[in-house]
Amino acid sequence: MVVGKPEDNGEYIDGRFREPSYETKWESFKKAIYNPSTNAVFGRTGKSWAQLLLFYAIFYVILAALFAICMQGLFATLNDKEPTWTLDKSWIGTNPGLGVRPVSNRFEEGSLIWYNMTNQTQIGKWVHLINDFLAPYNASQTGTNYVNCDFDKPPGEGQVCATDLSKLGNCNHGRAYGYNSSSPCIFLKLNRIIGWEPEYYTTAQADMPDELKIHIQNNTSSELEKKQVWVSCQGVDTIDRQHVKEFRYYPQGFASYYYPYRNYPNYLSPIVAVEVINLTPNVIISIECRAWAKNIIYRGGVLNRAGSIQFEMQVDAATESHK
Repeated sequence: MVVGKPEDNGEYIDGRFREPSYETKWESFKKAIYNPSTNAVFGRTGKSWAQLLLFYAIFYVILAALFAICMQGLFATLNDKEPTWTLDKSWIGTNPGLGVRPVSNRFEEGSLIWYNMTNQTQIGKWVHLINDFLAPYNASQTGTNYVNCDFDKPPGEGQVCATDLSKLGNCNHGRAYGYNSSSPCIFLKLNRIIGWEPEYYTTAQADMPDELKIHIQNNTSSELEKKQVWVSCQGVDTIDRQHVKEFRYYPQGFASYYYPYRNYPNYLSPIVAVEVINLTPNVIISIECRAWAKNIIYRGGVLNRAGSIQFEMQVDAATESHK
């Protein structure tokens, strides 16, 4: 035999011979799973598996501990009641948006409020949406941290103002919020911004609608009552204004004693109910409502709207309902 040369009865590897294997593929497969000669499972003995499992157990315990320490350090910097960054330092900023209710739960209807004043199903849809919106305001507001507020009686530390839905005038459940007539109600509220406090207009401004100017001048009995974020609504363009000429507000603005917002438990945002009087039937009317304060920036239009909200209304008077 010549060293380093393959022979018929074996194979030369690294200076030694290995006998040829005559195992079938199935036997090789079983041996890969469990080798009885070495007691190896998947190529590892019991000792090898134990060492491997111990290593990974220690590794993941240490990893979990490091993660827990990092998370604890993060939570130590957070406040349950107030975010770290507020007002100008936050993404929300200092310009609250104005929201409107009701909003259809059908995405394709967008901001359109459309109903037939003789169709009870359509009327019931909008009444149900408003009832859901007002449910927190109808809940019991006695005890805990609720107090009755007024312009000369703001809430104290940790207290919130109780809301009185009787001040919403004609916009009540007993009248189906006006949706059984051509004078439906909508509800406005400002988005919450922690720490934000309005800078109030206590005198009429040149660009305010005439009805708001008159209200500020004649319907506020004291300087304290003028500390409100006023609201006004009107048709978007001249044609819209021909089909809706009057709005009634309950009340006309968001009172100062609701601000600043501090994220206290049970706080409810103030709301303004707006009764849209005698809409022209069978016409889509675009309406814009705006909030008035010195530190609320107003921008109209479809894109980058600020300090205002636009929606559409159509009241059908025909006997046959639209689907």
